[in-house]
Amino acid sequence: MSKPLRVLSGIQPSGKLTLGNYIGAMKNFVELQKDYECFFMIVDLHAITVPQEPAALREQTESVAALFIAAGIDPAQAAVFVQSHVPQHAELGWIMTTLSYMGELERMTQFKDKSEGKDAVGAGLFVYPSLMAADILLYQANLVPVGDDQKQHLELTRDLAGRFNFKFGETLTVPEPYIPKVGARIMSLDDASKKMSKSNPNAGSFIALLDSPDDIRKKISRAKTDLGREIVFDPKEKPEISNLMTIYSNCAGISLEEVQARYEGQGYGAFKKDLAEQVVATLEPLQQRYREIRESGEIHEILRAGAEKARAVAEVTTRQVKEAMGFLLPSSKR
Repeated sequence: MSKPLRVLSGIQPSGKLTLGNYIGAMKNFVELQKDYECFFMIVDLHAITVPQEPAALREQTESVAALFIAAGIDPAQAAVFVQSHVPQHAELGWIMTTLSYMGELERMTQFKDKSEGKDAVGAGLFVYPSLMAADILLYQANLVPVGDDQKQHLELTRDLAGRFNFKFGETLTVPEPYIPKVGARIMSLDDASKKMSKSNPNAGSFIALLDSPDDIRKKISRAKTDLGREIVFDPKEKPEISNLMTIYSNCAGISLEEVQARYEGQGYGAFKKDLAEQVVATLEPLQQRYREIRESGEIHEILRAGAEKARAVAEVTTRQVKEAMGFLLPSSKR
């Protein structure tokens, strides 16, 4: 019997996780763990490519881990861990940096976006795609769930794996993207041309996973809509209402065609009111489970066990990489 394919993904512990993170990533993680060997991490080493307040970083790291479990990720099926708890990430990250070219890092659109208008930009922000590549290659991942905004980084990962294998022999798995057909990219409530983001300074542009029911209702009632009143899925002509329909479809578990049929002849008001209740109903059990996890302190044991499982794989890959490159490895005690 062949081994199940391996999946790797992670989320940064900076800012509040949003409904977009849940629909676009975490909800898919829950499905993936049923059929694949999964490693899901909180990427705190990536978070420090921009300034972080220490207490906030610790709190957010634990919070994101708890939200992973509250969303339905089963630590008995998938390894949930913190990136910095597995030191091989930093080690292989440096090795991948030495194989990366300045030109390909300069072309990364996320670096351009995050560095635009800044007088000084840290080197970590420039080279973090190399660390992201190491995150994936460390676990010999076959599939990587990615949104459209991460395709470029996965292409770099594939290039680096191929470059390493060409220079040093077949060692690293070249990963493939896993892109969900529906809900992979939830857009901002105030501008459907932009991804829903926890870093948006306008708190009304996103729904945080821990928002109260009243806050959720208020944000959706104020969400931007297109001209007219028809509930029609047309991302080009009606991007705002199409985004809200995508949220409804994912929360209610029905197709976009069913959403459109359900609200045929009705206006935005009735639709948005029902949408708010769908979102509240989706997030209430997640929020309850989150509170239980935080109060019990069980997340610390989950992260310890997850890191142990991750290190077992990471140590093997790192040793193989170093052997292939000609590093003198320490001998084991007899």
